[in-house]
Amino acid sequence: MIKFGTDGWRAVIAEDFTFENVAKVAQAIADYFNAITQKGNDTKTQMVIGYDTRFLSDKFAQIVAEVLNGNGIRVYFIPKPSPTPMVCFMIKRNKLSGGVIITASHNPPQYNGVKIKMDYAGPAEPEVTQEIESLVDKSEIKRISSQEALASGLLELVDPSEEYVKFLRQYLDLSLFKERSYRLLVDVMYGTGDNFIPRILRGTKCKITLLHNERNPLFGGINPEPIPKNMQEVVRIMKKGDFDLAIVNDGDADRVACVRPDGKIINAGQVLSLIVLHLLEDRKWEGAIVKTISNTTLLDKIAQKYNLKLHETPVGFKYIAKLMREEDILAGGEESGGIGIKNYLPERDGLLTGLLILEMMAYRKKSMIEIMKDIEREFGRFFYTREDISYPEELKKKLFSVLKEKPFEHILNKPVVKIKDFDGIKFILADESWLLFRLSGTEPILRIYAEAHTQKMAVALLKFGKEFALAL
Repeated sequence: MIKFGTDGWRAVIAEDFTFENVAKVAQAIADYFNAITQKGNDTKTQMVIGYDTRFLSDKFAQIVAEVLNGNGIRVYFIPKPSPTPMVCFMIKRNKLSGGVIITASHNPPQYNGVKIKMDYAGPAEPEVTQEIESLVDKSEIKRISSQEALASGLLELVDPSEEYVKFLRQYLDLSLFKERSYRLLVDVMYGTGDNFIPRILRGTKCKITLLHNERNPLFGGINPEPIPKNMQEVVRIMKKGDFDLAIVNDGDADRVACVRPDGKIINAGQVLSLIVLHLLEDRKWEGAIVKTISNTTLLDKIAQKYNLKLHETPVGFKYIAKLMREEDILAGGEESGGIGIKNYLPERDGLLTGLLILEMMAYRKKSMIEIMKDIEREFGRFFYTREDISYPEELKKKLFSVLKEKPFEHILNKPVVKIKDFDGIKFILADESWLLFRLSGTEPILRIYAEAHTQKMAVALLKFGKEFALAL
């Protein structure tokens, strides 16, 4: 079964994610992009292909290249694991028709996937992925060998990493690091982040220690997703006090979380809030904010203080990317750590985002603990938590039917003042705390989220939500 979700198509390797099915998806992608090229009277469709560190990703990427080449599409192929944002940078730099990345991002090791990027160097919108999905099995697969494609000029092996690193070095104010020597721990989670941050910071006084930068398709027994349960080793190291900041990137380096010197995790909503404040107060930039339904109320407080427009979207960076192309957006992000920034691509970049947090520290000449204390004094404290649970298919419809037909009026003796149901269902309480139920777009699980002004209340809300869902 080939079904596109929140961010492309993902499936379990050797079950649905097979060589045959990847070829079918590649043919559908070729049919879609060639049709666009014909409408626009362009001479030839040109695309870039990248892949991550997962099991057989290079072989799946090769199949996609062979099918695109078989359909007359010129392919720039990156022959080593590459960050998703670097592939997107290649689209923009070379003015390509789009790109394909073989990656399951932060999913468990048994998954792989296909991300589709458009000519604007950002994610395909739902109507595009739906159309590509509808084209699967509609035409015969055309395919030529890599040797034939290389000989005919349809295939070119490329390495855009130096240009990408140069681009990020220019985006950052590296002069701030000439006087200050930061000790930085970077966990690339066995993914494509590899040695990019040391390359970006070369020539500065920053001392960088890389963690999990070897290739391991099983990801050391954890999912390559920067959330607390997968970051315990980083937390232990940071508690020893030898580093000023830890940056943790997911498997394809488009998401980020950070850890303070005291071992406390700076979650994705806090990272986005820090980025917004840095761009507003330090860089003096302007623009609206975008957050997904599952992100922190802290962003609402910041928007209120600075009189900024705040957009709230369903989960999925494609919704944020669309707004970034249409409006003046300062920054936008998901609670899962994908953050887009002004004057960049309409795409996430976990490497750049993490380094902007370091830039904020250098600009303010304060530690991250001091910066976060300043923010808490001004806007209040927000404690966020989330749990993913395997949830039987037969209960999914029942849960949301019950929640919509008989919504909570009170949760833990606090009145519900607002309900949002444009992605899952979110209950907002009188004290600004909230509880959200939503189904994952990429895995067969139910996600339950909560946020409150105290850790105790956030945990209690999550416990309430989990017990309710499992009692049906």
